[in-house]
Amino acid sequence: MTQELTSPSPAPQAPGPGRGPSWWRDAVIYQVYVRSFADSDGDGIGDLRGVRKRLPYLRDLGVDAVWLTPFYASPQADGGYDVADYRAVDPLFGSLQDADDLIRTAHELDLRVIVDIVPNHTSDRHPWFQDPELARQRYLFRPGKGKDGELPPNDWESVFGGPAWTRTDRGDWYLHLFAPEQPDLDWDNPDVHAEFEAVMRFWLDLGVDGFRIDVAHGMVKAPGLPDIGHGQQAKLIGTQVLPFFDQDGVHAIHRAWRRLLDGYGDAHGKQVVGVAEAWAPTPERLALYVRPDELHQAFNFQFLNAGWQAGALRSVIDASLAATASVGAPTTWVLSNHDVVRHTTRLGGGLDRARAATLLMLALPGSAYLYQGEELGLPEVTDLPDEARQDPAFFRGHRASGASGQDGFRDGCRVPLPWSGELPPYGFGPGGSWLPQPADWRRLTVAAQTGDPASTLELYRTALDLRRRLPGLGDGTMNWQPAPDGVLAFSRPGVLCTVNTLGHDVELPPPGTPLLSSAPVTVNNAAAVLPGDSCTWWAI
Repeated sequence: MTQELTSPSPAPQAPGPGRGPSWWRDAVIYQVYVRSFADSDGDGIGDLRGVRKRLPYLRDLGVDAVWLTPFYASPQADGGYDVADYRAVDPLFGSLQDADDLIRTAHELDLRVIVDIVPNHTSDRHPWFQDPELARQRYLFRPGKGKDGELPPNDWESVFGGPAWTRTDRGDWYLHLFAPEQPDLDWDNPDVHAEFEAVMRFWLDLGVDGFRIDVAHGMVKAPGLPDIGHGQQAKLIGTQVLPFFDQDGVHAIHRAWRRLLDGYGDAHGKQVVGVAEAWAPTPERLALYVRPDELHQAFNFQFLNAGWQAGALRSVIDASLAATASVGAPTTWVLSNHDVVRHTTRLGGGLDRARAATLLMLALPGSAYLYQGEELGLPEVTDLPDEARQDPAFFRGHRASGASGQDGFRDGCRVPLPWSGELPPYGFGPGGSWLPQPADWRRLTVAAQTGDPASTLELYRTALDLRRRLPGLGDGTMNWQPAPDGVLAFSRPGVLCTVNTLGHDVELPPPGTPLLSSAPVTVNNAAAVLPGDSCTWWAI
């Protein structure tokens, strides 16, 4: 069912805070995981009204745009990435009117709004899948193998664990690269193309500024759906070459969407963007998604996966910049999101290393993506009780296999944000929180960190303010400079960045005047002492 607005859609917005017409080239975009950001009604689950109320916080943080995870009508088998109606807001998160109000308020605060679109699969409750005949036209159904079709059509595995096929009561099988409740669409059917173009126009008419395209590398499968022959478990973010990811055919879809976005933007006097959540085995393959006639940006997961060593970081940065430069696109940088272990924990060096990695990321040319809570230095929550967890990857992988540990499962990075107070839910809302918050997070709340110059929140605020005010940061050139082993040094126009990846202090001649550092830097006439696991910006 499509919900109706009770007020007209917004007029075209005034230009936002981006520097120049291609605002997305050097934007800082903040990911809001809606169910964990802010709760307005006390049910323990974040919602659109909660997000709207907290938008001034994001403006004051200094970001340019907000990316919202799915809030569409959904049975919530995978946190909303199983969509039953792409034109309706799930009552869990509010109404279409709430979405309209949020977009209007964001624009009044000079924040752009990017929403998720999920084109690889729908919910099994989607009207198409509920109709047996339509389902077999618009989804990937195949007969099984074996004497009576009792075996799956091939050996593909779900990213969440277990077979990627489920058998129906008719005896045939349907493909789901994720949960069984998320059947994969058949993008050979023109009706699928037409529907998603219509969905995009619906949200553009409501005022959104672009789309983050979920699993943008997954819609097209290799002809014949060949066996993999098996190896490691399939991953959303990895280096495997797989017959169901990163097939050349996806690029025709993205070219059509770029034409739609450009045409809509030209007609309405605004620039709207497409951002690919695209896995690709190499930076060169990733760059194909951002050719001039395809999408505007693609997430740089190679950087996210890089180890905390100077050589590894430099190699990934060089490869990323070279690949995107070859097609005239900006590079994106990201350290955390709703699908990976928070970088405060993942990088292995605690908060010091996470703060240093953030300043490194924000000094690089291109656009940066922040994940809610990283500005508070939140760690991964690794001791969630099994009964509280909701990630389908946990139930299909961890629990099914009897494995121990929680690395790779996603609930630990989705624990609701702490805003204020001494006890859970720390101002998240008037009720509890859908995942339990640690008892020691009172030191990490927004209220506790605000005004403390040593806090991670104030470090982010200062870094984003400098990035906005210094013309040498954002999109543009960079050059590596000589540095001791274990230290990275690169210059931007008027700025030099040093990164000490070692676990001990390093001394070097002062390269300039310190602007900002992730840890206290000692400087005298003869030397500058860089603390271990630190990043410093210098005026030169």
